[in-house]
Amino acid sequence: MKTINKVTNVKELRDEILSKHSPNQKEIVVAGGTCGFVSGAEDVIDALNSELKSRGLDKEIKVKVTGCHGFCAIEPVIIINPENILYKEVSEKDIPEIISETILNGKIIDRLLYIDESTGEKILHEEDIPFYKRQTHQLLEYNAKIDPLNIEDYIAVGGYTALEKALQMGSDNIIAEIKASGLRGRGGAGFSTGAKWEMAKKAPSKEKFVVCNADEGNPGAFMDRNILEANPHSVIEGMIIGGFTIGANIGYIYVRKEYPLAIEHIKIALEQAYQYGFLGEDILGTGFSFDIEIVRGAGAFICGEETSLIKSIEGAIVEAQTKPPFPTLKGLWESSTVLNNVKTLASIPIIINKGSAWYSGFGTDASKGTMVFSIVGKIKNTGLIEVPMGTTLREIVYDIGGGVANGKKFKAVQIGGPSGGCFPESLLDINVDYESMAKAGIAMGSSGMIVLDEDICMVELARYFMAFNQNESCGKCTPCREGIKHLLDILTRITEGKGQEDDIEILEKMGNLIIDLSLCGLGKSAPNPVLSTIKYFRDEYEEHIKNKRCPANVCKNLV
Repeated sequence: MKTINKVTNVKELRDEILSKHSPNQKEIVVAGGTCGFVSGAEDVIDALNSELKSRGLDKEIKVKVTGCHGFCAIEPVIIINPENILYKEVSEKDIPEIISETILNGKIIDRLLYIDESTGEKILHEEDIPFYKRQTHQLLEYNAKIDPLNIEDYIAVGGYTALEKALQMGSDNIIAEIKASGLRGRGGAGFSTGAKWEMAKKAPSKEKFVVCNADEGNPGAFMDRNILEANPHSVIEGMIIGGFTIGANIGYIYVRKEYPLAIEHIKIALEQAYQYGFLGEDILGTGFSFDIEIVRGAGAFICGEETSLIKSIEGAIVEAQTKPPFPTLKGLWESSTVLNNVKTLASIPIIINKGSAWYSGFGTDASKGTMVFSIVGKIKNTGLIEVPMGTTLREIVYDIGGGVANGKKFKAVQIGGPSGGCFPESLLDINVDYESMAKAGIAMGSSGMIVLDEDICMVELARYFMAFNQNESCGKCTPCREGIKHLLDILTRITEGKGQEDDIEILEKMGNLIIDLSLCGLGKSAPNPVLSTIKYFRDEYEEHIKNKRCPANVCKNLV
């Protein structure tokens, strides 16, 4: 890759970029993530460019396409700067009026404003909308401000200054800072990131690797996809810092092939990082070299498990491997390998720039920082949110999510996908952090949330997730391969009205055996949806089995 603008001083480059921009620049920002494009953002972008050109305003007014802003339920979204006016559910038919009335005459179009349901207030600015007002953005802070395809936008908000600082700090100080921050892996396990990097640094391996796990396979989860689409350079910068810290010179971004927009944005971001000298040889004149490659996953859920992901990169049969040894000692091609989730890596530049004391000021004593969640299902405000660790489920569902849609009653929140579990209404005041959720018997997983209403059958839900887990099991170990099938068979029988008196006890016993005896994280977490629904919704199982009745009227053989 040819370097066209070799950077040796990031601060000087940032100052140069900022000097070219006026705070009064007229621009129209369009939220352009996958959700936005599906809702019609591409037509809005085309209409804006066409209308501005036809009026001779295309040189004066800029159209900026960013990633998703998080509030997927109101897409397509545009923000008019510098006034910071937000219009929701915009269509291409609205564009001539927006240009004529708002851009040229400063008039607000009321029908395009967000209306607070509880007060009836028309809200002009994004930060005043309740959905955003109750969040704390760190990883998502710049989603509405930068063009993910323009590296200079990222540098303008402080991008790559953390890399410059880290290269001066040295690896030991970086590890100390990450450990002091309390950052834990955001992929589900919650292991100390600083401790993982320290183990890899001390490993005697001649060659070392950094791998970004972007294989996001949970139904209803799109946190990693959003970050890669909206701010890919934050992940790249975190990987480079990780490589420098552990002594690696090669990194891999393992991303699902089903994420075409994320892959496109990563590819362009990597090209730009090479062109500016943030990747390649002699980064920032320090002598450190680092390269990153993209590996496209074929969509197997098991590849979210680290040892299976490693086998996939190697081109081997994708099966979970026995641990120990852990990848930090013996991973990719038998060499020391650090695998981190997208959210974990994107947190690194924030910690380096703002310090461990600042970062650890958010969250709880044992779960520091913020967490990004997707909230979908039977909820009014679907989208992506970021809140401090320790925020309650009630705050997320009602204060941010707006409550259950269509006037239905709340029933549960399913967290963590097929490896997670269900929280009933009685646990809505639980703090969302690693310790509180583990105490309740439910793993946080990858942090996808699905809100369920009264029309959902919890037995059928458990059956659905067991069918998913059976299809996605690599089949290597007997407890997972045979055990999940056995759970699925029993659940299917119950939903068909053929349940037996001892089925609940068998499900519990079999589920705990699978957790205890399975080889990898898929098997060890697969029974969680069954065990949590039995724990909190046992009466529904008993209704299905004893009275041959589905309270939610979902299981058609029992209706």
